[in-house]
Amino acid sequence: MDATEKPFMTATSQVFWDRIAAKYSRQAISDTASYARKLAATQALMRPEMHVLEIGCGTGSTALEHAAHVAQIDATDVSTAMIEIGREKAARAGITNIRFQQAGVEDFEAPNETYDMVLALNLLHLLPDRTAALAKVYRLLKPGGIFISSTACLSDHLWFLRAVIPVLQWVGKAPFVRFLGAEQVRREMEEAGFAEREHWTHGRANSLFLVGEKVGTGD
Repeated sequence: MDATEKPFMTATSQVFWDRIAAKYSRQAISDTASYARKLAATQALMRPEMHVLEIGCGTGSTALEHAAHVAQIDATDVSTAMIEIGREKAARAGITNIRFQQAGVEDFEAPNETYDMVLALNLLHLLPDRTAALAKVYRLLKPGGIFISSTACLSDHLWFLRAVIPVLQWVGKAPFVRFLGAEQVRREMEEAGFAEREHWTHGRANSLFLVGEKVGTGD
């Protein structure tokens, strides 16, 4: 961990997200145009036979949007409360091809080359160890599989929040967060073995939407 990014936290990530899960599930999407664009870009790459993994699925809203386009979605999140809300949403909608599981990125396991696509949306900047997470995603994807991420790149536009977020973390009002740049994330994706197919940024947080393809066998 970079010493300049050492978090001040009084609660684990699971406790933080469990605490805000109900409020989070009621929040409206702030940038509906960009969200719709991400959905469309993702669904354009989906096929009916695909097995998809979404890590950091939150309350399952995006998994529900994608469910009709693939065979199966495994949706995981570190928060038990988020997963419970996701299951309730799927049940109400009559959607049966999403399998929700409480698990952090570091805890989730599956056989190598299980998935055709992995989604990590609004997640990478919240992980203490991106290198390990990207290596796991690469391992879980089939050759030619697609990795889609959306990452807040705070150091590009909102660098001044470096002084604010530690205070919020200290009082339990913010989760662990890394200050990343878009070019840094793109470079780390390439170093992890992904060939970039598409990227674009949006919003004050300079969120980077990136589509990568697994090249090689993952051996």
